Amino acid sequence: MSCSRFVRLVRAFAVLLAVGVSCGVFALAHAQATAATPHGKLLIESIDVEGGQSTLLVAPSGQSLLVDTGWQDHNGRDAERIAAAMHEAGITRIDYVLITHFHDDHVGGVPALVARVKVGEFLDHGENREDAAATRNNYAAYLKAIAGHPRRIVHPGDTIPIKGLNVVVLTADGQHISAVPGIKPVPNPWCAGEHPWPDDPTENARSAGILVTFGKFKFLDLGDLTGKKEVALVCPANPIGKVDLYLVTHHGMDWSNSRAIVYAISPRVAIMNNGAHKAGKPAAWEIVHTSPRIVDLWQLHTAEDSDAAHNSPEALIANPKGDGDGHALKVVALRNGSFSVTNTRTGQTKQYPHQ
Repeated sequence: MSCSRFVRLVRAFAVLLAVGVSCGVFALAHAQATAATPHGKLLIESIDVEGGQSTLLVAPSGQSLLVDTGWQDHNGRDAERIAAAMHEAGITRIDYVLITHFHDDHVGGVPALVARVKVGEFLDHGENREDAAATRNNYAAYLKAIAGHPRRIVHPGDTIPIKGLNVVVLTADGQHISAVPGIKPVPNPWCAGEHPWPDDPTENARSAGILVTFGKFKFLDLGDLTGKKEVALVCPANPIGKVDLYLVTHHGMDWSNSRAIVYAISPRVAIMNNGAHKAGKPAAWEIVHTSPRIVDLWQLHTAEDSDAAHNSPEALIANPKGDGDGHALKVVALRNGSFSVTNTRTGQTKQYPHQ
């Protein structure tokens, strides 16, 4: 073989090697991007924190929002369950953590969370408003835990900038939005028959609530907002419209879930993040169960202090007996408004077509 031919072969091999390496790098980058991007779908996981709240949302862009962090103590149990949900969703950090209010079952898990995972920014309604030693302690522990992290106080009408989603703050610090951009408020016929609700001096009434819109799909989470504030939000006109998925407010407590709001938003599917012996009250369950468009009411736990008539079928319950198993409910939504719910205990998925 002549020297010139040998040089040409070496050069050709080098080109092929470079192309191969480039393609390999591209394929790896594509695979990594695919892992972080759930193929144009919105993922929502109602994590079982045994009667508290922790809801993870992962947008098609790969950006994430965690609403509340569960309880403190329990050897970091709730932070570990959040970390496991993140791993399954293919993310390694949480871009935004929204703390709805400063009760232990919502904010208590923050110290353990920041010790385990990376967090971008914390969002909350501002200083604690409840005159109770436990809540003051929760707030102090929260401020200590998030030191060094960006923090933003949200107000009604603010947005949370997650690429691919429209996340609007509806309620915060006892105030509420009067109109959501793009939604025309309509008179609410359920207001006239609503009974008076008492004032609530606790942090529940200060809950930061959000409406998440992904194409035609809408998800509502109002934290532990109580009845009087619910009614103020949707009466005399409903600014929210109808939703596809409703996280039952206040774990299904009967201090919340007024007929005026539940019937007005008329969810297709509801998820109740109750505990085995916390909330899941018959009156609240009945209102959600009889709302005009409801197809299914899923529960994280059987409400063992209730009765069979006010619990969903076992197939729709993630943890049918007692506490501790930690099974979650996972939602996958498409832009056309269709979505599915998977019970991680059974592995069974139910589809809800777009309307």
